Amino acid sequence: MTRLPDSENWNRKVWRLSAPIILSNLFVPLPGAVDTAVLGHLDSEAYLGAVAVSAMIFSFIYWGFGFLRMGTTGPAAQAWGAGDRGELWSVLFRGMLLAGGFGLVLMAAQALIAQVAFSLVEASGDVEGLARTYFDVRIWGAPAALANYVFIGWFLGLQNARIPMILQLFVNGVNVVLDLTFVLGLGMTVDGVALATVIAEYSGLALGIYLVLRRSSLWPADGLKWAQIVDSTRLRRMLAVNRDIFIRTLCLVFAFAYFTAQGAKMDDTVLAANMVLMNFVTFTAFGLDGFAHASEALVGDAVGRRNDQSVRQAVSAALKLGGIMAAGVAVVFWFGGGLIVDIFTSIDDVHNVAMDHLIWVTVMPVVSVWCFVFDGVFLGATRSEDLRNGMILSLIGYLILIHATVPLFGSHGLWLAMTGFMALRGVTLWWRYPNLLRKLVVA
Repeated sequence: MTRLPDSENWNRKVWRLSAPIILSNLFVPLPGAVDTAVLGHLDSEAYLGAVAVSAMIFSFIYWGFGFLRMGTTGPAAQAWGAGDRGELWSVLFRGMLLAGGFGLVLMAAQALIAQVAFSLVEASGDVEGLARTYFDVRIWGAPAALANYVFIGWFLGLQNARIPMILQLFVNGVNVVLDLTFVLGLGMTVDGVALATVIAEYSGLALGIYLVLRRSSLWPADGLKWAQIVDSTRLRRMLAVNRDIFIRTLCLVFAFAYFTAQGAKMDDTVLAANMVLMNFVTFTAFGLDGFAHASEALVGDAVGRRNDQSVRQAVSAALKLGGIMAAGVAVVFWFGGGLIVDIFTSIDDVHNVAMDHLIWVTVMPVVSVWCFVFDGVFLGATRSEDLRNGMILSLIGYLILIHATVPLFGSHGLWLAMTGFMALRGVTLWWRYPNLLRKLVVA
């Protein structure tokens, strides 16, 4: 048998993991896109604005707990690479305990969360009223949404990208079908959009449990003891990693929320147009995130085996393939962006503002691919402190940019600052990458 060159082998490894993730991730923002499309053709732009504000709030809530996914993949991949089945299952159960606990807390504290969130967002009375309706329904899906993060992270740690693809396609497919049924079929508005999401999240939880039970062959031969799941040293390490990822994710969500809030302060038309354009950014992010997930799983496995050369090869392949995809997405947006905007809205003012800002979402993929790949690298290596510090520095730079450019360029200044933020995220992690490799060699 002819042996493939090593670089080609790594290209295949990255693509084998990233392709299913990219496919499934492209369907993750689909419910949001459908929300935009069905509400964008109703008789008021307030519906679009309400979903934009509500999505921002739940970005804070759910993205803030994204460490349940990101903090699961790296440790699971390292346990998989080291052949430690007991720790592999312990990682899953620790994550599920945290997901269940946090989900119950969110439901119990929903009144306080709503009060704080809506006091911080300056939007019109119509938009806020509809956004509160959305919030009051969707918050009940919190436990299921957080548990699904853990399932996805655990299977990615096993270098199994097919199961997360199935899980995400199922959840988002249910969401889209119910969206159309509730809004177009039953005449509901934002309440129907929120209810569709909640039902889809619990459907995903049921499927996730079933898929985990099918992996009973991986159960450790001598069983799994409760003491191993709650081992104080490993639990503290997991909490420390999750704390850093939580801070990092909170900074990221704050940056996007601040972007939305600044647009809301301008007027409802800018807010609605920015929501339309954010669908471009979201599709780009979920597509390129496939290479982040591939890097995360492969780097985690290599760290478990203490193989720095494999880390270098995985990163090189992910950057190359990710760069090719980013360039392709930019070309699609450049030539087809106008058609995509037409799908999302028929409101003339919103359409015109979106088209005027289309150039920013066209350059975004090429600028941001670096930060996605290096996010995966540092997550897989569980170097959470570098992720945290890099994001804090990037956020500081972003806030400086936004306050310098918005007075000069208005809404274009918002997009300039966001583009700079994505670039800073990549630069700060690239700067720390050689140190990651040096410490792995020493270990």
